[in-house]
Amino acid sequence: MGKRARLAKVAGVAAGLAVGVAAGACALVAPRRGDAGVDKQWSELSRYRYAHRGLHDNRTPAPENSLAAFRLAREWGYGSELDVHLTADGQLVVIHDSDTTRACGVEGVVEEMTLADLADLRLFGTQEGVPTFSQVLEAYESGEGTCPPLVVEVKTHEGNYAQLTAAVMDELDRHVVPYCVESFDPRVLWWLRRHRPEAVRGQLSENFPLDGNSSLGRVQGILHAALVHDVMGRPDFVAYRHEHRGHPSVRLACGVLGGHLVTWTVKTPQQLDEVESAGGVGIFEGFQPGPLKATDDAASL
Repeated sequence: MGKRARLAKVAGVAAGLAVGVAAGACALVAPRRGDAGVDKQWSELSRYRYAHRGLHDNRTPAPENSLAAFRLAREWGYGSELDVHLTADGQLVVIHDSDTTRACGVEGVVEEMTLADLADLRLFGTQEGVPTFSQVLEAYESGEGTCPPLVVEVKTHEGNYAQLTAAVMDELDRHVVPYCVESFDPRVLWWLRRHRPEAVRGQLSENFPLDGNSSLGRVQGILHAALVHDVMGRPDFVAYRHEHRGHPSVRLACGVLGGHLVTWTVKTPQQLDEVESAGGVGIFEGFQPGPLKATDDAASL
């Protein structure tokens, strides 16, 4: 075999490997496509801006994930992002951390406490208690005018993903509130894919290797950042940390492959304009934008 032939063979092998790697990457991070019911829901969901943990300020009587914050968001026409946990007695409550120390000033683990235990706690020194998921849904459901949607983050703990996700969906079924469901835990999306395929679902992630506070190991952090677990749940959208949205896997999933992008947490009007100008949806905090997007339904990045 001559030199030219050998080079051609090497080039052919390299090209084949490149195609294989690209195809494998697409297979791993590909979103769900072609569901008319989901597309219709997303068209409505993407018309709204979403207040992170409600329209809150922890220095005021309306702290994060409080009924006061959700009522304010509802009043101003925003959707809200919120965090749902399962208590020891099987109740759904809305609070960000499993550890109650930061929010309530009292040590405890939500999943090891009963609803009665949590009833004694107050959020950030205010009169606001830890609300139940049902109370938050009722606050949105009972407001005036069109009900904005909710972005429901399912916060799993020690393998309770199936029980928690089933309970969340059962509670949503009891209310007339538009919603989508997201989680860092890909098993939640896998459960939804199998049991509630009609629900709009999203994979939460960020570039974990850049986040020194991540509890994930290095390898798992890289895999989660690269969205390889999307093969389990086939999400409709990727909810990625705003500063990290340029990750190649995000560009692939929400660009070439046509998935939708949500970014968190958007801290300035400029950041909100960045994601919306590219066709994404922003979850904002620390400022108050206009309630509705001026653009048409969000397009793929």
